[in-house]
Amino acid sequence: MRSIAVAAFALLIAAPALAQEEAIELKKAPGLDKVEGNCAVCHSLDYIQMNSPFPNAALWDAEVTKMIKTYGAPIGAADAAAIADYLKHNYGS
Repeated sequence: MRSIAVAAFALLIAAPALAQEEAIELKKAPGLDKVEGNCAVCHSLDYIQMNSPFPNAALWDAEVTKMIKTYGAPIGAADAAAIADYLKHNYGS
């Protein structure tokens, strides 16, 4: 019973923070539809903005390849190229 009370209390504390979370807005550019349609299926698009100060073109290419080969993202070659181009042009260093 105590664990239920603790869980309910934690939910009450967290609820306002969740309600105020803003939706991620990526830069409008060619390829955005491919990013939203493929990347957001598995993870938050927040990662793009959080990591964007660091990656260069080669790192974004490696990230897209990793998502496909290591994590098994079902992304075709044309979509992968569009995603990588979008990331390099809009969030690369």
